[in-house]
Amino acid sequence: MGKKRVMVPAKELDLSTVKYEKETIQAPHLTGSILKLFVRIIEIPIIGSLIISFMKKENNMVEMLQNTEIPEKPMFKPEFPPQEAEPSVVIVDEEGKPTDRVESALKCLPHYDPASCWSGDTLPSFRYWKIRDFAYAYRSKLVTPSKIAEQIITLVEGCKYHKAPTPLLISFDAEDIRKQAAASTQRFKEGNPLSILDGIFMAIKDDIDCYPHPTKGASTWMHEVRSVEKDAVSVSRLRSCGVILIGKANMHEFGMGTTGNNPNYGTTRNPYAHERYTGGSSSGPAAIVASGLCSAALGTDGGGSIRIPSSLCGVVGLKTTYGRTNMGGSLCGSGTVEIAGPIASTVEDVILVYAAILGSSPEDRISLKPSPPCLPILSSLENVNILGSLQLGKYTEWFNDVHSTDISDVCEDVLNLLSKSHGCKTIEIVIPELHEMRIAHLVSIGSESIRSLNPDIEDGKGVKLNYDTRTCMALFRTFTASDYVAAQCLRRRIMHHHLEIFKKVDVIVTPTTGMTAPKIPPSALENGESNMQVSGYLMRFILAANLLGLPAITVPVGHDKQGLPIGLQLIGRPWGEATILRLASAIEELCAESRRKPASFHDILKTK
Repeated sequence: MGKKRVMVPAKELDLSTVKYEKETIQAPHLTGSILKLFVRIIEIPIIGSLIISFMKKENNMVEMLQNTEIPEKPMFKPEFPPQEAEPSVVIVDEEGKPTDRVESALKCLPHYDPASCWSGDTLPSFRYWKIRDFAYAYRSKLVTPSKIAEQIITLVEGCKYHKAPTPLLISFDAEDIRKQAAASTQRFKEGNPLSILDGIFMAIKDDIDCYPHPTKGASTWMHEVRSVEKDAVSVSRLRSCGVILIGKANMHEFGMGTTGNNPNYGTTRNPYAHERYTGGSSSGPAAIVASGLCSAALGTDGGGSIRIPSSLCGVVGLKTTYGRTNMGGSLCGSGTVEIAGPIASTVEDVILVYAAILGSSPEDRISLKPSPPCLPILSSLENVNILGSLQLGKYTEWFNDVHSTDISDVCEDVLNLLSKSHGCKTIEIVIPELHEMRIAHLVSIGSESIRSLNPDIEDGKGVKLNYDTRTCMALFRTFTASDYVAAQCLRRRIMHHHLEIFKKVDVIVTPTTGMTAPKIPPSALENGESNMQVSGYLMRFILAANLLGLPAITVPVGHDKQGLPIGLQLIGRPWGEATILRLASAIEELCAESRRKPASFHDILKTK
């Protein structure tokens, strides 16, 4: 009867028959003039369609999307059943003031001892200054936001003169920073800071509106067709807490890449090794935080775009449950896989920023019926007992499918430490249909991207895109309505598999990425790069959180033999941010001594 393939209903799948298959991606690695030539060929109507059709068949996409009968109904955006309340948490009001939520988050944190941070001879040779360190320094008049602002302005302006240029920001206004810092300094002088976040410097990814900066998505033209009239919802919430916004951070053009390569404004370099990528697409936010320039940054995550660069740069990145944050005022605001979330040097700083920005849109409150947002009480005596009760799910064959065993070994050591120190139990799980999940995510995010950008591309802007972006767009144009519906049918059955897993475990644990920071080919700097094998390694473990809308966090846990950071990823139940934040904090404490100073690091709070 031809090539038709029939999938058994998800609820009838026998997990004992599931065999792990290593991911193999059939696509050429292209840079420089070869990439330019390839793009021009695939944009030729008939020839290009034939080439892309062949590549889709080689990667089993045609078989899955067109020749397979999928019994499940389509799920066009994540749908979650009601969830049980998490233990030892504070429920915060998502419709209340951001400053009140931040105050609640502050009370959840362990006791802050200034002496441990400021007692001179006992200071470690390297540490990331936390938000509470800045707040103490401001209140104690050791330094002012205006003084910190001048250091940041000098450092940002000096980046372009480096031997290897490090373009961290796309839009930057020194006078605007000085104005914000002066207002914050005055509030501290009067004894009336708005919150613990007052005077804290943050960068905003260039696909999120931050008035008066243009939003370009790291392109050369988006600001010409889309004006910015006000802050995005998340940015407005940060500003109301006194955050000083330093500008728009560099990124992979329109988020369509995992490396952070951007010929338009220059490619952001990894603070641990300038010849390596930061990861994408939130490349600038992660590098800014890792280099010590800002305490935190705001990124977006549609395919690992917060977690990948956070892992490669050795910092913490939180991807919230889909719908937990309001995406109003961002280029990806109408999608079904992308969220806005914080990147910070520590888990406690992620918690504080998360508390400020959380809050579903009115539409999502109606359709998703989110559980009340909760924050873990890390200062509670009960915290240790809760950690000991957590069940961690590990799919060993998948966990070990990495470019270097350094990654799986370091992550495995952390799981052993959790068991020894807190009694966390690791349970073997099986996650079926990982290949199908990758296809469903690609079709979903690709279709949403082409729908968003197509009017401007058809209006002549397409030729101004980077060559790797044009490669993606050529593929996305071939997705049909039938392909999209098939991907959404896959989304429902993959959601079923994961919800069944969460009946047995509290958190799914994986390495964050399948490789550490890849090298930047010199030939890729001018015209970009298309390397699907590298993308496959970088995205190997992160797609479930995007396709299914699950919360996930990456925590730095060590380094490979080359000194490059390794991250551990925690994937939680729907609306389960408190659980993964609690576990991430425990992991951070266990791995504190393994943290190394980046090659490029700015100690901007050093007061002596």
